[in-house]
Amino acid sequence: MSLRVPYPQVQHELKRVLLTLGFADAKAEHCATIFAQNSRDGVYTHGLNRFPAFVEAVRQGRVDPTAEPECVERTGGLERWDGHLAPGVYSAWQCMARAVELAKEHGVGCVALGNTNHWMRGGTYGWQAADAGCIGICFTNTIANVTPWGGREARLGNNPLVVAVPRGPEPPVVLDMALSQYSYGKLSTHAAQGDTLLVPGGYDQQGQLTTDPQAILASQRGLPIGFWKGSGLALVLDVLLVALTGGRSTAAISRSGEEYGITQCFIALHRPDMHAALIDDIIRYTKEGHEDQVRYPGEQSWATRQENLRLGIPVREDIWERVRGM
Repeated sequence: MSLRVPYPQVQHELKRVLLTLGFADAKAEHCATIFAQNSRDGVYTHGLNRFPAFVEAVRQGRVDPTAEPECVERTGGLERWDGHLAPGVYSAWQCMARAVELAKEHGVGCVALGNTNHWMRGGTYGWQAADAGCIGICFTNTIANVTPWGGREARLGNNPLVVAVPRGPEPPVVLDMALSQYSYGKLSTHAAQGDTLLVPGGYDQQGQLTTDPQAILASQRGLPIGFWKGSGLALVLDVLLVALTGGRSTAAISRSGEEYGITQCFIALHRPDMHAALIDDIIRYTKEGHEDQVRYPGEQSWATRQENLRLGIPVREDIWERVRGM
């Protein structure tokens, strides 16, 4: 059962809980805002629904609420940062903000972040860059939950990739995708609703491709997008992250048994004119004759944001009551 709760009330309740966990006021405000915004934009699996797991990670010491990310190396427009296991949403925001600063100085800015935690919705940082007038590109590794093409066991992360492009006064184009056919958040949603996937999304525990989301959640063996192409892209992103940071790879994260101490990269590009009219022409051409069926990346998130700000955020009643009881 779900109900709608106004966005400010969701944000306020999340901040209240974080303050009880030792977060400074400003950091609690920042983290609560990102969790609430994720649900506001319709990414419920990485907003309120994920918040109890985040609280548990703080309580178990995998997330340090007092830590601050730190720049440890500078080379022109490229910086290497250590997250010191601070809250992932906090460190990711700081690093994209720094990449934007570097881009506005050099045209391109890149911040590679090691020893960090889950950033929740990767698209958050694409929107952040676009709102600042920059192209944003960011990616992260994860614990192994994708089977490499030709393999039998999960050895790749679903390694989400985000690309965001501003378009003047119009909502930006924001691609936010995991490299598994279905993100694990989507699999959880489909499993909770008793859905069958439209196309195979991974393997069951017998190694057979399946459209049963519950079977994929049980095996933790997602199917890479584009089969061998997605498999290669997931591997290359992991290699890039380690090359830039010296941080933990999917292999190292997986051997630890817990998804923390992960590695991320934030790139911003800036120029005075992003040619918004030409981007608009691409979108018009793509949607021509199918305006009601075809959406550009980020369009649905923008529409959901407006609806949820107007009507309130849909929340699962059991999770909402759990958070209120914390």
